[in-house]
Amino acid sequence: MKPLLWITLGAALMTAGCKDETISGYADTDASWELIELDGTLFPAKATISFPEKGRISGQAPCNSYFGTQSAPYPWFETGPIAATKRACPDLPAEGAFFNALEQMSIAEVSGNTLILSNEDGRQMIFKAAPR
Repeated sequence: MKPLLWITLGAALMTAGCKDETISGYADTDASWELIELDGTLFPAKATISFPEKGRISGQAPCNSYFGTQSAPYPWFETGPIAATKRACPDLPAEGAFFNALEQMSIAEVSGNTLILSNEDGRQMIFKAAPR
């Protein structure tokens, strides 16, 4: 019985000290990151992303609020299915471009108040942090 106790105790201690290895463990969870640039061009509308808790993303696209999952370990980035409200607005083309790009991102880099999401094909989203 002693070996089982040590294994159980060891597993409990390892789990208690686990750091969030997703981007939410590295990015400011109290910040809302506003998209400034998409593929080298100023983004024409307002869109944000935040990392409120381990493995979660949420934000405001140009027309709709959204949420989803992100469980890849940093610096990797991969969204799960993204759910969004269904409001129409004049910025729907920009919203489509935002969601299309977000779903293609595979690498995340956080440096101070800048978040860069990119992929192997050269696509890039540059965000700046603004405290919520």
